[in-house]
Amino acid sequence: MNVLVTGAAGFIGSSLCERLLEDPNVKIIGIDAYVGPTAKEYKKDNIQSLISHPRFQLIEQNLLNVEWEELLGNVDVIYHLAGMPGVRASWGADFKQYVSYNILVTQRLLEACKDRPLLKFIYASTSSIYGEKSGKVTEGQIPEPLSPYGITKLTGEYLCKVYLKNYSVPVVILRYFTVYGPRQRSDMAFHRFIQRMLENKPIPIFGDGKQTRDFTYIDDCVTATAAVLHAKNVVGEVMNIGGKERASVIDIISMLECFLEQKATLQFLDQAVGEPRHTWADSSKAEKLLAYKPVNDLKTGLKKEIDYVQKLYEKK
Repeated sequence: MNVLVTGAAGFIGSSLCERLLEDPNVKIIGIDAYVGPTAKEYKKDNIQSLISHPRFQLIEQNLLNVEWEELLGNVDVIYHLAGMPGVRASWGADFKQYVSYNILVTQRLLEACKDRPLLKFIYASTSSIYGEKSGKVTEGQIPEPLSPYGITKLTGEYLCKVYLKNYSVPVVILRYFTVYGPRQRSDMAFHRFIQRMLENKPIPIFGDGKQTRDFTYIDDCVTATAAVLHAKNVVGEVMNIGGKERASVIDIISMLECFLEQKATLQFLDQAVGEPRHTWADSSKAEKLLAYKPVNDLKTGLKKEIDYVQKLYEKK
């Protein structure tokens, strides 16, 4: 099976490629433009093991300029993971990058797919499309994004749906809830917390630190995402991909203090604009359709991320 993965050098993309290549029948074309907050050198580290793999081909090209018609010739399945991430950076002048990489790129790729015999087009979305909700969130709840980032990802979902309806592009949408673990982006909370503690610097906390998230370990996220490849009766479906545990920011810092055997210095700032107070995924649909059940608890996942971040900064 020939699979195309956009954002192949990213946090989730690189881990997904490794998992998919465990199947000897899978060949992958990975595309990455190295845009976004993570330094190119770290993304290159992510795909070191992939570069030499005989069934993996990497194309370094801006997705706004790719000639998709030439590239999609023998592709059976597309995982569209590429995009511009981050809630806080999506305000102001930088919004144009979110429009380009989350909306225009997605539309160009869907347009190139509309007359092709694809098996699946898997679009990576986000819990940010929901906005502020109480309790467990199901896929049927009305989206009310709080940030420009969330709006661009939701727009990508709507594009997927209209290409499904009008051109039968076999779309599957996955909404990820706060993915963490080794290779996590340097702008994401856990990575920043660990880095600041290693450097004995204060950790900036937006708000009171009591906000909670449904944290999804990278291996669980990849398990669910890879399962879509062979899953039946999933075209047209939207699925939440949540984790095994929820916790507050203060809870996470307490765990880090135990692991690193040091006290963190906290710098409390105003509540960030555009971020919900709580997130909580109802992943029962993914459990039903993908047999998905997260197995990695926060302590195990955090320890692995600590090990990753320590090694990463030892190289500097």
